[in-house]
Amino acid sequence: MKKIVLPLLAIVLAYGIQQYQATDTNSNANATGPTEVVTTHGDWRSGDQVRGSGTVTRVLADDNEGSRHQRFIVELSPGRTLLIAHNIDLAPRIPSLRSGDTVSFFGEYEWNDRGGVIHWTHHDPRGSHVGGWLEHKGRRYQ
Repeated sequence: MKKIVLPLLAIVLAYGIQQYQATDTNSNANATGPTEVVTTHGDWRSGDQVRGSGTVTRVLADDNEGSRHQRFIVELSPGRTLLIAHNIDLAPRIPSLRSGDTVSFFGEYEWNDRGGVIHWTHHDPRGSHVGGWLEHKGRRYQ
C-alpha cells in the first residue's frame, strides 16, 4: 500500500503546485498582485496598485452619477498628469483642495490616452480589494 500512496501523494502535490502557479501568473496579465506596488509612473499598467504623489493642477466638479467621486488632476512630473477619482460615498472628501496643493495617493491605476486614472483610493467595505488612500496636508483620507 505504501508503494502506491506515496507516489500518488507526490503526483497530487505536484499537480496542485502547478495549478496554483498557472492561476497566479495567468489571472490578469496586466495586474500587479495586491501586495506589490509600482511606484515608477512609466512602468504603470492598467490594474497595477500604485503609489505616488503630485501637484494638483485642476480641481474638477464631483462626478455624481452612480457612486459619487471627488475628481482632480495631478501633475506627477512636467507634462505627466492623471485624474484622481476618489469615491466620497466610501471615504471622506478632501476639504478645501486647491491647485498647487500636493497630494499623495495609493490606489489602482487605469490607463487612458490622457495619462490615466487612479481609483480605489478608499477602503473596500467587502474586503476583496486592497484598500487605498489619499494624503493631503498631513491627513489621510481612506
